[in-house]
Amino acid sequence: MKHTTVLQVCVGFVLCSLQAMIVPALDCSGQGLEGASCTISVEKLLDRAVQHAELIYRISAESKMMFEEMFIPLSVMNPHVYGGTMCAPRTVAVPASKSEIQQISDKWLLRSVLILIQSWIDPLADLQVSLENYDNAPSVLLNRTKWLHTKLMSLEQGVLILIKQILGEGGLLLDGPEKTADLLVSPDIFESVRTDYSVLCCFRKVAHKIEIFLKLLKCRQTDKQNCSVF
Repeated sequence: MKHTTVLQVCVGFVLCSLQAMIVPALDCSGQGLEGASCTISVEKLLDRAVQHAELIYRISAESKMMFEEMFIPLSVMNPHVYGGTMCAPRTVAVPASKSEIQQISDKWLLRSVLILIQSWIDPLADLQVSLENYDNAPSVLLNRTKWLHTKLMSLEQGVLILIKQILGEGGLLLDGPEKTADLLVSPDIFESVRTDYSVLCCFRKVAHKIEIFLKLLKCRQTDKQNCSVF
């Protein structure tokens, strides 16, 4: 019990420190998103977006590991049984070669990032609700998943501003957020754990893609000659 308390205090301190470190992605002279005239440079906006993405990926990876330690016995750990089987059927592929990277546009990068972000806002909210129904879910894990959901929405606002700054008004139109697979929680505890773990596994992969795409976009905006390969 003492060890758990110390762990929760330490992780809570880390999360509070991260909150203090990161500047909100949407900071445009106190104006709302609609009609906002953002005075922050594209370079600074990209810096903040990349910081958000890096932290989101890091916390998502740590949350996945924490879930494994708390709810999945090593004796039944199997990648074919747990995780990765309920990811969205349609994903945004990461360019695999130098030629592919050179061919994609900034618009493609921005569109891909926005699709990935918007498609995971609701599943993270559902995950939060599911974990709150666990009898023994520790507050540290609940706080982390809530943090991920909040920061993903913050990153969405920053990306919308970037789209406006880089592509101009009406530069990117989406039909609507891409939908993930059905991630409804089953009443069976085994299926609930399996489903929630799949969400964490899938989101960690998505968060890594978002980080990669934003870093490539940032590099293109600041150093166009050296951004063909990551």
